[in-house]
Amino acid sequence: MNKTNKQQYVTSVYDTSLIRFPKILDPRGNLTFIEQERHIPFKIARVYWIYDVPGGEQRGAHAFREQCEVIIALSGSFDVMLDDGSAQKIVHLNRPYHGLYVPNMIWRRMQNFSTNAVAYVLASCPYEKEDYLRDYDTYKMLMREGK
Repeated sequence: MNKTNKQQYVTSVYDTSLIRFPKILDPRGNLTFIEQERHIPFKIARVYWIYDVPGGEQRGAHAFREQCEVIIALSGSFDVMLDDGSAQKIVHLNRPYHGLYVPNMIWRRMQNFSTNAVAYVLASCPYEKEDYLRDYDTYKMLMREGK
């Protein structure tokens, strides 16, 4: 992990985007698929999901130095609060054929989970504890220095 390259810190909430995955309508049930090279802007190294979130709880509240993610509401809905240290944006996810692309160095917090919501996350890196930035003040300082 290259933590000294300040170029990686020049990201903004405006670099996030909503990806629309193919949706095949069928009276027996709809189908959506993801192909790594075609729909995801990075090589998928890890997949995880968040579920059974108690009412009022939040997930995330961190940024990654290197990891990029695509977050999908497979079931139910939730909000993703995005923050780059100077601008904020909230994205409501509630469709299993939409994915939110979040590049590295964007602070994110997931909140307002509906009952039975499932957040499915595609990540560009394997789990590395050192990649996480969990202190917001440290994050803001790094963003100021990187810009």
